[in-house]
Amino acid sequence: MASKADKQHVETLAAEQQNIGDQPKGVDWTVIALTCQCKDSIYAFQRELEIRQHKGSIAPGVVLLTVEDPETCVGSGGATLNALLVAAEHLSAKAGYTVVTSDVLQTARILILHMGRDFPFDDCGRSFTCLPMENPDSKAEALVCNIDVLLHIMTYKLGPGCTPGVWVCSTDMILTVPSYPDICWEGFSGVKVVSVPGTVSYARDHGVYLIDQEGYVCDIIYKGTEERIKECALQDGRVPLVSGIVFFSWETAEKLLATHVTSPLDSCTYMGLDSGTRPVQLSIFFDILLCMARHTCEDVFVNRANKILQSSDITKPTRADSSDMAIMRSARAVLWQELRGIPVTMAYIADGCYDYMTLSADDHIRNLTRRGSMSSCFVVHHIVHSELTHPAMLNEDCSVINSLLDGEITVGPNSVVQHCHLQGSIHISSGCLLSGVDLMSSAVLCQYQLCDIIIQGHHIRLRDLKLKIFSITGRQDDLQVPFTSDSSTFLNVPWAEFFERTGIKKEEVWGPGILEEEQCLLNAQLFPVFHVTEPIGMEDVLWFLGLEKGRFLRKWQSAWRLSIREVLSCLDQQAELVWRQQLFLSQAQRKVQTTLLARKDTSLWPLIRAAVCEGNEQQILNTLDAATATVDLGIAARTLACVADVLGCMAGGQGGLRSGPAANPAWIDAFQLLEKGNVVLGVKRLTEERGKWLSRPDLLVRAARHYEGAEQILIRRAVMSAREFISMGQVELPPMNQWVVAECPARIDISGGWSDTPPITYEHGGAVLDIAVLVDKRKPIGAKVRRIAEPKLHLVLNSGGREQRMAMEIVCQSLEDLQDYCQPRAPGALLKAAFICTEIIHYPSHVSLRDQLMTGFGGGFELHTWSSLPHGSGLGTSSILAGAVMAALITAAGKSSDTSSLIHAVLHLEQMLTTGGGWQDQVGGLVPGIKIGRSKPQLPLRVDVERIAVTDEFVKTLNDHLLLVYTGKTRLARNLLQDVLRNWYARLPSIVENADALVRNTEECAQAFIKGDLSQIGQCLNTYWQQKKYMAPGCEPSAVRQIMAVLRPHVHGQSLAGAGGGGFLYLLTKKPRQKEALERILRASEGLGNFNVHEVEVDETGITVRLSETEGE
Repeated sequence: MASKADKQHVETLAAEQQNIGDQPKGVDWTVIALTCQCKDSIYAFQRELEIRQHKGSIAPGVVLLTVEDPETCVGSGGATLNALLVAAEHLSAKAGYTVVTSDVLQTARILILHMGRDFPFDDCGRSFTCLPMENPDSKAEALVCNIDVLLHIMTYKLGPGCTPGVWVCSTDMILTVPSYPDICWEGFSGVKVVSVPGTVSYARDHGVYLIDQEGYVCDIIYKGTEERIKECALQDGRVPLVSGIVFFSWETAEKLLATHVTSPLDSCTYMGLDSGTRPVQLSIFFDILLCMARHTCEDVFVNRANKILQSSDITKPTRADSSDMAIMRSARAVLWQELRGIPVTMAYIADGCYDYMTLSADDHIRNLTRRGSMSSCFVVHHIVHSELTHPAMLNEDCSVINSLLDGEITVGPNSVVQHCHLQGSIHISSGCLLSGVDLMSSAVLCQYQLCDIIIQGHHIRLRDLKLKIFSITGRQDDLQVPFTSDSSTFLNVPWAEFFERTGIKKEEVWGPGILEEEQCLLNAQLFPVFHVTEPIGMEDVLWFLGLEKGRFLRKWQSAWRLSIREVLSCLDQQAELVWRQQLFLSQAQRKVQTTLLARKDTSLWPLIRAAVCEGNEQQILNTLDAATATVDLGIAARTLACVADVLGCMAGGQGGLRSGPAANPAWIDAFQLLEKGNVVLGVKRLTEERGKWLSRPDLLVRAARHYEGAEQILIRRAVMSAREFISMGQVELPPMNQWVVAECPARIDISGGWSDTPPITYEHGGAVLDIAVLVDKRKPIGAKVRRIAEPKLHLVLNSGGREQRMAMEIVCQSLEDLQDYCQPRAPGALLKAAFICTEIIHYPSHVSLRDQLMTGFGGGFELHTWSSLPHGSGLGTSSILAGAVMAALITAAGKSSDTSSLIHAVLHLEQMLTTGGGWQDQVGGLVPGIKIGRSKPQLPLRVDVERIAVTDEFVKTLNDHLLLVYTGKTRLARNLLQDVLRNWYARLPSIVENADALVRNTEECAQAFIKGDLSQIGQCLNTYWQQKKYMAPGCEPSAVRQIMAVLRPHVHGQSLAGAGGGGFLYLLTKKPRQKEALERILRASEGLGNFNVHEVEVDETGITVRLSETEGE
């Protein structure tokens, strides 16, 4: 009986094929705009968005904008207004307007993402803070940043169903939305804020909404008293937090956009900056939204305006003068006039969670080491996009992100290593954060035992000078607490202890320009940047931990130093992103190597696509070229398939279909080297030729086809290792002109097919359950051969059954007549290959065909073949016929072999024919009865066969319930095979899981046969058919689907034979002897085309070989 796991697998496959899933259709964004404070980083972050679009996480048609804030102090409200103006300007130009028009907002869905302020624990800000997550469903491998999680939440969870308008989302928080909220958009107008629950204590440092009974926002409270916050509590006792997400209907967005031409709000936009106006700072929540809140009164809002400085603002504080306050009052008056009266409602996400990314290192480490699910799309792991030589030395509660760890490196609990390349024997204890440490710098870490320490490498730019510097702090340090406070620390110890340990003096850390009450770790000039005579490295901050101070103190005192705040103002974010991409590429290259060389069932397709999207295709190709230089044919073949995937991906869906001819003369030299076994030189020739085919999509596709052709050569050579298990003896030659007749049953595959197909069979291991069957009480496949006096090969191919007189005759009188034996479509190719495979004829050879025949056999051979089955039947005809031909030839040539040798000989012959294919057909047709063939995941390829012990009574029962229906559709196995091999080499997880399930189902089906349970066998059949369809999509034509639907109520199970796509359908009927009944049922159904129902029964003898005196026998 099919296991519960296999039933669930089949249901999953069916759901995937029908595009069934819980995830709703995402928002079709018109524009995604990212606001950024630093103008020097605009192009770097724009490229980040574009890469995400190339990788598929952002839809192709979305307009992507990275918008520079006019000034760093315009606030979230000013940044929103500016981004809205830029988006409207782009859409207006796209629509053909010459001026900005708000009409474009009426059908647009715009998402504005605010990067916000600098973040001391990630040089790319909170938006691009990398999280310990992977997206297993992503088409291209990628680091998961906070912005990616928020994009997914906005696109698939909060945004679906919304009316045209503008979403605004902060990226300074980690947001968790486990479910798909049902937000009501019916009749919506105005503004909708998104809120998640929080406790009263947490809300003290954050904003909270006050909601009335009708669901409208009455007030927004920031850092209120406990009593004031409790007034906001909902029925569950929790309070609705300001989550940083708000939606403006297009009508409201239109009104907001109109304010950009009104002073002083015009100064919030780039137009105002270009006009020389003084910038004004606006908060989207405490200025723009607050004026719409029901309980807000005009006098308090306009005349008592105050700037809200959040605790996370690390910019140097400024003191507002009277003119600033006057501008703010004027700005708020405009907002009140334009926006007052617009309703603000709330969407409350009861199971959501909000974590603001504070300036606490402890909080940040906790965010990067927590293991809960943030979104259904992402999976949390403690090691992501990293390669380690000793992964067992990592604690499960740590996180390693985008890093290379070479050597005996231990990482303790609640520690984070990100964007690092470490080497050596390094001990990182608990509570640490290492970021941006390069290979050369990591050597000094071997001298230290790190605990509760934050070490960061920073790329900075001082005008035209680009530098890499390091900072060090403690996990418990508060960046903003004044130095004079008793709680002020550096490296987790009081400042006095630090000064005593290092010899550094307070006045060397803070200059006279910083007031004592403002002195804090944030503005302490501790970190060396430049020295006149010596290079600056990580050792110039690690000495703070107290190992030695003499030499380092003098160097520190004479170096130019910066504070954390100054470092953040000089960041070269483009260089930091390049560093991260280089590390990501390096770990990807290592992953490619280890996956291939260790034969892991890991899909490299997401890595390949990522490399192409990021412009690193040549580096991946170089890695693959190096991996191909191996003596293992299986590894080399898979590697060539990966090269083909890279080339196909580079074509970008243009240039034609991946399947096609692969015999261009330019590639023949490389192919011939591979055929001769010279893989290293053959791959070198492939690489040289490949370089000439990279300029256009059509050339890339054709090059990919030739790499797949090269891969097929290596697969053939790998499968030919089965020759090791072919043994032949010598017996007496039959008399001249005496016929040797070999007859074979057909076969039906009951479970496990595709697992026997190379390379799956020797990389994964295979198991197939087959039944040898008589069709209409006859063995339908056969061959006969005799020796003749003339030294030639006389080949006769009967296209129908043995009695048919429709025959093709071929006469081979020289070796040149055999040269097309490896072209499967050439007339008589299988028969010619059989003479060579059985070593009756040696080809190529300096000895002529005539001399070989006369010397070895005293004459030539006449060989006839026949099959009463239609072409493309799915019953294993060609392989079984190959077995019959070789069995007859072996006997006629005075040799002997057993069935096992014959099975492996057919495998060898089919590789000579270049048709590929597995071993199940010959196992099914040469071995009698019901049996399982098995192969282990190894080379040389060996097939072992086990007969299934069943009673005679059960065989009779089975015969009464088995039927064949010829569907009238010709099967195209070749096309199906190419697609299956491509998917297998890509190691798509679902394909690997399906291969596992095929083998499991086979073993369970065998137990059902032993028990004699037709119902369970039928369940296995139905499971098998679903597995076949998933392995080879397109193998179920609509006409066949109709036939199966008609028959389903009358059968325990059914499946198309072989690979599917047409041919024979075999049934296990619920009632015995149903041939006539089912014929009536099918005839009564319209549109089923030409079909035939055939009797079928288990064959108990398998292949038979006998001598016959007369030609007609």
